[in-house]
This record gives sequence, structure tokens and C-alpha cells, in this order.
Amino acid sequence: MVKIPNSLRSVFSATVQERDGGYVVEIPVEEVTHDAVTVDQTYRVAILDTPPARSSTEQDSPQSSRTQQTDQQHSPDPPVAEGEIRDVTIETIGDQGDGIAKVERGYVVIVPGSEPGQQPIVEIEQVQENVAFASVVEDDSQET
Repeated sequence: MVKIPNSLRSVFSATVQERDGGYVVEIPVEEVTHDAVTVDQTYRVAILDTPPARSSTEQDSPQSSRTQQTDQQHSPDPPVAEGEIRDVTIETIGDQGDGIAKVERGYVVIVPGSEPGQQPIVEIEQVQENVAFASVVEDDSQET
């Protein structure tokens, strides 16, 4: 399980671009308007590799084909949709006390009223570019 620090403020995908003899990663404007980042502040940035190529067996399944197409297009679309029911694992607690789960591509799903280790079934209620908010539909917690 990946430990997510409480100081995590934002997760998004971006392309490294060459500009004026240097390299730039652009921050989506929504990150500033939603107060995830503040202009003229310094932040630590993690760089993650793109997923490895899939085997031909995995590429044959409809779900893998959709995921592969999304990865190849570097689509900014969230991997969840409003009204979708998902099984998630709560990995940590955020600054506001809500449970945090990650799904495909490291996309963050915030689940109020949940605790690390719980594996609830949730309904996605609100989807934003970099985060979704969900409510617990059924608590299949397997806490130890």
C-alpha cells in the first residue's frame, strides 16, 4: 500500500515541455482556483512513470482496452463518473479528517466518515478533474 502524506495537496497529470532553454510542467488553472496550490509558493513534486505496456491477453479484455486507449491518449478525463459504484480501499486520512482512496492513475477519491484499512463500496457523487467525492454505500470493512 502506498502511504499518502497528509500534506498531499494535489494529483494531476502533465507533460514536461521545453521552453526558453529550460523545462516546464504546467499546473492546471483549476489547481490554483481550488486553492490546491498558491502562486509564488514552492512545492515538492513527485514524478511517476507512465504504466508499462500491457500483454496481449490484457489488451483483449474490454476494460483493459478502454484503460489502454485512455493511457495512450493521455486523457485528462477522470477515471470515475458521477453515480458510479466502486470498491475502494481507504489508504489514509486527509487534512479535513476524510478518508482518501486512490484508483486508476493515482486519481484521488475522498470518502467522508471512513478510516484507513476500510474497503467500502462507495457511490461517486461529485467528480472534478483531479479528485472525486464519494459516499459509503456499503461498508465491507476488513480492518484488523
